[in-house]
Amino acid sequence: MHPCNTMANLDYSEDNIILFTKKDFDDEFLWGLSETAIPLNAPFKNDLNDLSVCDEVTFKANQFCNTNNQGLHFNYKEEIHNTKQLGISNFRFSFSWNLIIPNGIGTINQEAIDFYHDIIDTCLLNGIEPFVTLCHWNLPEALEKKGGWANREIIYWFEEYVKVCINAFKGKVKYWIVLNEPSVFTGAGYYLGIHKFKKRGENNFLPAVHHALLCQAIGFKLIKKEIPNSQVGTTFSSTYIVPKTTSFKDVTAANRVDALLNRIFIEPSLGLGYPIDTLPFLKNIKRYIAQGDNELILAQFDFVGIQNYTREVVAHNMYIPFINAEIISPQKINSKNASMYFGPHPKTIYLMIKKYSLYEGVKKIIITENEAFNKNEAQLKKFHDERLDYNKSNLEQVLLAKKIGGKIGGYFIQNSSVNSEWAEFYKSALI
Repeated sequence: MHPCNTMANLDYSEDNIILFTKKDFDDEFLWGLSETAIPLNAPFKNDLNDLSVCDEVTFKANQFCNTNNQGLHFNYKEEIHNTKQLGISNFRFSFSWNLIIPNGIGTINQEAIDFYHDIIDTCLLNGIEPFVTLCHWNLPEALEKKGGWANREIIYWFEEYVKVCINAFKGKVKYWIVLNEPSVFTGAGYYLGIHKFKKRGENNFLPAVHHALLCQAIGFKLIKKEIPNSQVGTTFSSTYIVPKTTSFKDVTAANRVDALLNRIFIEPSLGLGYPIDTLPFLKNIKRYIAQGDNELILAQFDFVGIQNYTREVVAHNMYIPFINAEIISPQKINSKNASMYFGPHPKTIYLMIKKYSLYEGVKKIIITENEAFNKNEAQLKKFHDERLDYNKSNLEQVLLAKKIGGKIGGYFIQNSSVNSEWAEFYKSALI
């Protein structure tokens, strides 16, 4: 079964949970923090920062990209200590391909390997389970010059990178995430041109999607083969899609956007194929599918990470190529918190858990990121109460999803350094 229609089988439960504690979640439920910045302690961060294609990503007024932004640093020893103090048992962070193998293939940077060992060792010494992400958007510049994700050779480049990480860390790491939000680095890079990839358009976007899916499965299979007792998953950016009206045009436009944002990366991995019936322009992806790919692309992940921030309201627009749809800005629909980057709609996390739980091939769902963050420190203080309520509402929706049989098995908030309200809420209500 696959939830191909954004409106089908996703009725919202009107139950409300007023008070709840950590005990309302089972003992196996994984609580964690996700860190997306580069550590302050990295001795090489300035030397190799310019070797990733991801350091010029621009979202609104901010420039950021995992492991490559000089304006978003954290002290990992302090962060892990804070995680321990909160009683949280899991800490997610990402390896950087361009730091470990600066040219993408070939010479390994032992300094980077040693540094990541230090982060992992700090976790273990504090009783914290490290969750490592192999590829969090960044790609060595040298590989992008060779075509990047649009070049089928990347499945061999990525295979070698994964082998390096397995050999270096297999004795210490149990939980592995293969790719972080592949729809973002392929879509933002080769479809929208937000990342500084050299090529854009359908002829680059479609092979990039297919090759990322192959890499996702190859990474999973390599880790499971070398570390049989490991838990291996991948993460998807998930956005609940709402049609602007109930008109046929708006509903079908919403389904096309849902296919592009939510279905394109999970369904081929589960053996359901690409959602071509809903998004016809995907039919051209067939030209990049080689013999044996339909089997190679399959992956029986131990868990699926979903990263949910908000919903999107979609309307038909015949002038937008490929999808004939547009996303309506929060300001135009009078979102209560349009001043935040992502207009928060906590009910969407319930709906996305239910949506992904409908896939028979999904064993467990972990929320690997979930937050709405403001533009600057002044706004963080101004919206303190709203953010506190937002955190409570999100956990309420997760618990509701769990109550109705959703396959939810964990919840990671994006790092505590940008979300003091989460720390306050967790410490006062959930411990």
